[in-house]
Amino acid sequence: MKISDILSPEVIEVDLNAADKDDSIRKIIEISARSGKILDLKKVTDTIFERESLVSTGVGKGFAIPHGKTDAITDIVASFVITKDPIDFDSIDGEPVRFIFLLIGKETLLNIHIKLLSRISRLMNKEEFRDKLLEAKNKVEVFNIFREEEKNYIDI
Repeated sequence: MKISDILSPEVIEVDLNAADKDDSIRKIIEISARSGKILDLKKVTDTIFERESLVSTGVGKGFAIPHGKTDAITDIVASFVITKDPIDFDSIDGEPVRFIFLLIGKETLLNIHIKLLSRISRLMNKEEFRDKLLEAKNKVEVFNIFREEEKNYIDI
């Protein structure tokens, strides 16, 4: 499964205003609700914050990937934001975050969830890819950057 199969311009935001880590997570969850795949927004929110309380999903290089698994969705849910200003996310490298990718999987689709997390991390680990995202002017450009970059991977 490709990231561009679960992501769409409707669930992408550029220049998101967020006060802090918790605010950014709440906002990206609200954005993900535009997918129409969330059955219970409170349960999804609780799932993501519960996972975040275990260890920060700020994985470094200005990127965070809050995620979780719940049956409060009809299908895999994803959303992506680029924040207006860097946010302290308690990242493992101590650096603030500008890129946040939310992934919500179903309890029964663990294998797909893990593969998507890996694919997202690989993409976001590339400095050239992150630079392209920062230059994007709107959500359609961001979506197209993901789609184009995925063409470089054959293990889909």
